[in-house]
Amino acid sequence: MCDIVVLHDGYSALKSTEEMSANCTCTLIKGRNNIIIDTMTPWDTDKIVSGLKQNNVTADDINYVVSTHGHSDHIGNNNIFLKAKHIVGFSISFKDSYYIHPFQEGKEFIIDDYVKVIPTPGHTLSDVTVLAISSEKETFAIAGDLFEKFEDIADPSLWLDAGSEDPTQQRRNRLKVAQLADWIVPGHGPKFEVTDEIRETLKTQYNNEITK
Repeated sequence: MCDIVVLHDGYSALKSTEEMSANCTCTLIKGRNNIIIDTMTPWDTDKIVSGLKQNNVTADDINYVVSTHGHSDHIGNNNIFLKAKHIVGFSISFKDSYYIHPFQEGKEFIIDDYVKVIPTPGHTLSDVTVLAISSEKETFAIAGDLFEKFEDIADPSLWLDAGSEDPTQQRRNRLKVAQLADWIVPGHGPKFEVTDEIRETLKTQYNNEITK
């Protein structure tokens, strides 16, 4: 099992019709493997280094970097983790070596007994989610922009307006992840606990979509 620490809560808000303020949630997993998920923008290096230091971790201690997808606010500091294997969406690499893994066929990538990466396309067609079992034996889904924030459960326009390359797949994977997880760490907001009410809401939204 592992410790799951949110180093930075993401956010997103429209400032005008032509400008949005946004940054992603950045999460650290400490365990058999040390993993950082979604490394914010290039202007956030000091925040990440400071957050790692507070948790007695350095960039060289990280074994895996996972970017849930390739948008700029999720990959901005990948380059400081030079000893880690990198997973960016469906792409897995270390230095100039790339490893073939059939995410597109629905296959999970197992990091260790407590952490795995599953394909969850929708926001982009190569989105992934990290599932981790905490020291309290709860399952956390670090889901990137599969979930924008807690409020998008009741108001799907929040994740739709943030961009979705395949809304039907995104609805399906939102439901799938909610059924697997006790907690969700969304791409642009604080973590939230998954309740049966949330699962039922997501199930209704998906069923309404496929019966249109």
